[in-house]
Amino acid sequence: MPVWLRNLVAACIVLVFFAGFYWFFIRPYAYRWKPCYGQKEYGVCMPCNYEVHGIDISHYQGKIDWDRLVHNKDTQFPIHFIFLKATEGGDHGDDTFVQNFGKARQYGFIRGAYHYFLPRTDAQKQADFFIRTVQLSKGDLPPVLDVETTGKKSPQELKTAVKTWLDRVEAHYGVKPILYTSYKFKMRYLSDSIFNAYPYWIAHYYVDSVKYEGKWHFWQHTDVGSVPGIEKEVDLNVFNGTFEELQSLLVR
Repeated sequence: MPVWLRNLVAACIVLVFFAGFYWFFIRPYAYRWKPCYGQKEYGVCMPCNYEVHGIDISHYQGKIDWDRLVHNKDTQFPIHFIFLKATEGGDHGDDTFVQNFGKARQYGFIRGAYHYFLPRTDAQKQADFFIRTVQLSKGDLPPVLDVETTGKKSPQELKTAVKTWLDRVEAHYGVKPILYTSYKFKMRYLSDSIFNAYPYWIAHYYVDSVKYEGKWHFWQHTDVGSVPGIEKEVDLNVFNGTFEELQSLLVR
């Protein structure tokens, strides 16, 4: 092979490699480095035109300094609500849930509890485990089902399992649960009219606005928030409505 041809092939391989690296590893997160033309808070550019803000936490955030965290109620983007991970699968509880769930109420935050769904585990068992773990009170957010994987189930099997959990939990608490999943996951696996009746919490990062065309209630807009009182990065959320509309969702 001539030297010039070998060099050309090598250059093409390098070009393809860098193009692929950019497409799969840089492009999806490019929004992080875009100039912030709006207002910045918690280390990120905040979405415009939303008055109700919140966070979600789990054991990953470690020990919370609640005395510092409560001061975020007085910032330009006050934190009104906190979702906390309670359970996962059929038998794994988040070891920070009980303490933090109590602290959230004590410090005046609107609180909610979520379950991380494992499709391979019996949905009824998962629902019953959540019910045994989480005691909701008047003024709490509805329970949340976090669905992020298929567990190699078919779309129909997944839908059936998800609906089983939702029905069992709704029957117990007397309120429709919130369904959490990413924009792409919902469109691919849970795009069914039977789920339109549930409040939707959409995870959609590194975009200026929600692209989902259906009705949604909460938007998890970043996973790299920096909130005083929490050492590690935290997810930031907004509610799609007024504070009074948020209150209308709460357990009565």
